[in-house]
Amino acid sequence: MVTGASFIVFNGALKSSSGLTAKSNIVEDGLMIQVLPEHMQQIRESLRAMKNHTIPCGCVNAASDETVNIVWGENDVNFNIG
Repeated sequence: MVTGASFIVFNGALKSSSGLTAKSNIVEDGLMIQVLPEHMQQIRESLRAMKNHTIPCGCVNAASDETVNIVWGENDVNFNIG
């Protein structure tokens, strides 16, 4: 489990011929997630709406061997006051 990564990169250039739903890699001190172009639109909509989103990674016709969860925390309205 990777939490608090310095950065997350979403790459929508995964080819459907790869046979994968998505692929995640740890790069330097962050995470790169490669997804199909169609799934990238769903991720954009979830981020704009600030909604949680789950990205199953692995082979298309198999149970997901890893999952990337985008989870929004509570809005800290008392941040950086005074």
